[in-house]
Amino acid sequence: MSTTLPSIEEITQLHHRLAPSQAAFDVVHRHCEIVARLAQDIARGNTTRVPDDPVSSESSVSFAPLVRKGDVDEELLRVGALLHDIGTYRVFDESSDGSVPGSIPRFDSKRYILHGLIGYRILLDEGCGEEVAAFARNHTGVGITRQEVVEQHLPLSPAEYLPTTVEQEIVMYADKFNSKSHPPACISVERQTRRAARFGEGNLLRWHALVARYGVPDIEAVAREYHMPIK
Repeated sequence: MSTTLPSIEEITQLHHRLAPSQAAFDVVHRHCEIVARLAQDIARGNTTRVPDDPVSSESSVSFAPLVRKGDVDEELLRVGALLHDIGTYRVFDESSDGSVPGSIPRFDSKRYILHGLIGYRILLDEGCGEEVAAFARNHTGVGITRQEVVEQHLPLSPAEYLPTTVEQEIVMYADKFNSKSHPPACISVERQTRRAARFGEGNLLRWHALVARYGVPDIEAVAREYHMPIK
């Protein structure tokens, strides 16, 4: 890849090159396409606004500035969305990566949390700049703090794995509305709120802040287009 933003063709070629099977490609690439679609809608304000959440408004959680017209680099946003999960090709279960015809590719649950950092290193090795590679590094969950790495004994180097730009934040947020599960599904804001709560108060506060800031994209439209259930 070039040091400038990669083209859509280059991105698709990288997905094909890293995928252990066509089935694995289908799972990951489709998810990235959906996240790109949702991220664009969020960036353009095509969302349903929700009332201010008192939990998030009283919190000291701080991300990038609020989105205003013209604030978002949509080309960078699309590239970042299409590449954010590139590291997941390296965390498939070796015994079930879709290589056997008819088999269902499954992820190695113990290694899955590493996929963001793995993707970051892959993108740097492929010649992408930090502005692109960071989409992979900083999108897991609703961001991971250094304190959470230490307190939860996560298999990551102690560091801040949080979005540093509004484009990264939007991709991270959009990512939460689609799952690479089998079968793949769109995720409702209510379900994701319950998920966020399982990882502690700080995690839940960051999620509330995102919902209050960006609103909720049209999950039903995406579910219809891709023939997916909503969970």
